[in-house]
Formats: sequence, structure tokens, C-alpha cells
Amino acid sequence: MTTAPAPAAVSTWVIDPSHSLVEFSVRHMMVATVKGRFRTFEGTIRLDETNPENSSVEVTIDTASIDTNEPQRDAHLRSDDFLNAEKYPKITFRSKRVELLGEDRARVIGDLTIRDVTREVALDVEYLGRTRDPWGKERIGFSAQTAINRHDFGVKWNAVLDTGGVVVADTVRINLEVEAVKQD
Repeated sequence: MTTAPAPAAVSTWVIDPSHSLVEFSVRHMMVATVKGRFRTFEGTIRLDETNPENSSVEVTIDTASIDTNEPQRDAHLRSDDFLNAEKYPKITFRSKRVELLGEDRARVIGDLTIRDVTREVALDVEYLGRTRDPWGKERIGFSAQTAINRHDFGVKWNAVLDTGGVVVADTVRINLEVEAVKQD
């Protein structure tokens, strides 16, 4: 008689938005960097602790929640020149695979959708640790970075400066600081 292998230890974790950040930065007029964030987002991580490469993540971001600490610029970013938050209210990321790069590092490859345009992107992820909070809930932390070309997602507005530069660079750097809570 043979025994079936034990099922993989897959756990579900929900991203805690009050202890997480979805940030971005982009060069402005080629002399400075503008940073911003999205205030409203949610996500789920399915963590396969036996085979981490079988883990997955899904994140949804409320496009209208963009915040660069400048209301006029934020309104412009919500307009059709950039994200068109009215027509495209959500940005989504759905992982397709995980490549382990070391004990605490991985590359998460998935589909990022902005303005109904989906492109594959790779997030470089660092596992920051695991703990139990004072209320008995398990928490894990991750930091992740990537860079995208905004034109690839139909975000094309720009203006040429007298000096020959442009107002907004093509490359947008994305930084995620994630704390997630294990679901029972």
C-alpha cells in the first residue's frame, strides 16, 4: 500500500493596506523626481510554504486614489491624459509564476493591467520576515520593485521643454512595501 503525498502547505494572506505602500516615482522635467502613491488597494497572497515557486499574488489598485501631495497634479493624473480613472477605475496585477533567486529573494512575474492594457512585468521581491502581532495574527512582510515604460500602457501625455527635454519621463519606478495577515 502506498500513501499519497501530503498536500502542500498553502496559506492565504491578505494585504494590510494600513501597513503597506504602493508607491511610484518618475523624473519631472529631467531635473527632479516626483513621488506618489495610491491610497486605496487590496490584495491576496497564496503562499505555498513547501514550494514557494507555486505561490501567487493578486492586487487591485483604485486608480482614483493616486496621491502626489499636489491636488492639481493629481487631478491631471486622473484625467485621460494619464490614467483616466473614470473609464479605467482599477489597476491590477496577477502573478503567473515565481522564480526563486535565493533564500529571501524572488522574482514574481505577472500581468499588470493599466488603462485596459496588459503587459508582463517582473517584480524583484525581498522577503522581510514573519511574526505574530499582539492580537495573535501572523504577519509577513515583503518589499518589491520594478520599473515600467508608461507608454507601454497607453499613458502617453507629455510636453517638450524649450531645453529639449520633456515634462514627464517614460520610465516609472514602482515600489511596494507589503505587510500581509494570515487568514484562518
